[in-house]
Amino acid sequence: MNIGYARVSTQDQNLDLQNDALKGAGCEKIYTDKMSGAKTDRPGLEEILSILRKGDTLVVWKLDRLGRSLTHLIKVMNILDEQGIYFRSVQESLDTSTPGGKLIFHVFGALAEFERDIIRERTLAGLAAARARGRTGGRPRKLSKKQVEIAENLMKDVSIPIAEICETLGVSRATLYRYTGKEEKLTK
Repeated sequence: MNIGYARVSTQDQNLDLQNDALKGAGCEKIYTDKMSGAKTDRPGLEEILSILRKGDTLVVWKLDRLGRSLTHLIKVMNILDEQGIYFRSVQESLDTSTPGGKLIFHVFGALAEFERDIIRERTLAGLAAARARGRTGGRPRKLSKKQVEIAENLMKDVSIPIAEICETLGVSRATLYRYTGKEEKLTK
């Protein structure tokens, strides 16, 4: 069974062009969404994915109507492939029920994987360059080395309550113990 999916980005846009193309492509049912493709929660798409069965074909007017990005498109396509569901895009003449369509899909998958690897490589190179300049990522330290020394000296004086030391330094008891390496119970 051919089942169509149409989407427009705003409420003002019209689905007629896509609906006509999907009917012309032999779709018996058409599900729609009127929302941005960037939205992860698309009720029409979720419904269609829940009713598709092995041997069915999901038909869209254009690839960009289905996926938010190439990565998302590949993810949806993998879900369809795992369930034995075919995919067809009218404008791009892509049909995964044919050997040529499967090839194109796998080329898209390879390009998406390549894109992820390039992004990861750039991120790691950027982090290494920042580290080489003395910058470290993550949350800033709550206490300086000098403040840790002061805290340790204050903690040696048992007449000073831990709560007072924490209040003076502006940290929690857990943070104080973490920085000073003390193993005292947090319930004191």
